[in-house]
Amino acid sequence: LRAVADELAGEGIEIVSSTAYLPELLVEEGCFTKRKPGKEEMEDILFGWKVAKELGRLDIGQSVVVRQKTVLAVEAIDGTDATIRRGGRIAKEKAVVVKVSKPNQDLRFDVPSIGLETIEIMGEVKAAALAVEAGRTLIFDREKMLQKANEKKIAVIALSAESIK
Repeated sequence: LRAVADELAGEGIEIVSSTAYLPELLVEEGCFTKRKPGKEEMEDILFGWKVAKELGRLDIGQSVVVRQKTVLAVEAIDGTDATIRRGGRIAKEKAVVVKVSKPNQDLRFDVPSIGLETIEIMGEVKAAALAVEAGRTLIFDREKMLQKANEKKIAVIALSAESIK
């Protein structure tokens, strides 16, 4: 896609990131739910973050499902929803989902996103927490999504690369 965008730019057509027109959909840093991730969940988030970033560097996917510092599922061509279902089935409960942008992510294409459906699927598999990358993830149906997360007692948190270090 980047090559196509470069060709179009040569013709005077610029492709811009959808985030330029929808800044209110970008997730800011913080915890958005009543329940915050517990100590073990935060350890899984930090572990999963490193794994997800490496997956992205290898251009494989953007998300992982982790429990007790064990990777249960990695995103590939099947996408985040399928990854959550696979990892959640293995975990049985309390899985942690981490979704980040690729290290060299071109935000004009394939911006990581979450929404109500993400939480509904996490609820189906009794997942415990969702961590995403602040400033580089879009959140759709924010109000409904967070209401459902609170109902299901799923912690939702956004971290920055700086806060992970």
